[in-house]
Amino acid sequence: MPDPKPESWQAVADCGSIPLREGRRLKYGDKELALFNLGETYLAVDNRCPHRQGPLADGIVAGNSVFCPLHNLRIDLQTGCAMNGGEGKVDCYPVKIVDGKLYINFPKSTPGR
Repeated sequence: MPDPKPESWQAVADCGSIPLREGRRLKYGDKELALFNLGETYLAVDNRCPHRQGPLADGIVAGNSVFCPLHNLRIDLQTGCAMNGGEGKVDCYPVKIVDGKLYINFPKSTPGR
C-alpha cells in the first residue's frame, strides 16, 4: 500500500486506541469527526447527527451503521445516509491503516488545513 500523501492524509490515531464496535470523537481543525472500529475496517463520518446534532461517536454500532444516542436515528457509516425514516446525511471520510496508524483523507478545503 502506498504511503499516505501529506497534503491530504493525516494520522489521527493508533489502531489499538479504538475498541471493537465502538466510536471515538476526534478534532481536526474546525471539524469534529467520529471514527469507528468495525473489526475488519475503520470508518469516519462527521460527528453530528443530521437530525438533532447528536454525537454519533457515542452511539451504538450495529453492522455498518450507528444509532444516534439522542433519538435513535440510524446512520449508514459507509454512505452517511439516514436509514430509518429520518432525513439527512453526514459526510464520510476515507480511512486507511499504515504501520498500525489510522489515517483520514481530509478534503483540501477542510478548515484548519
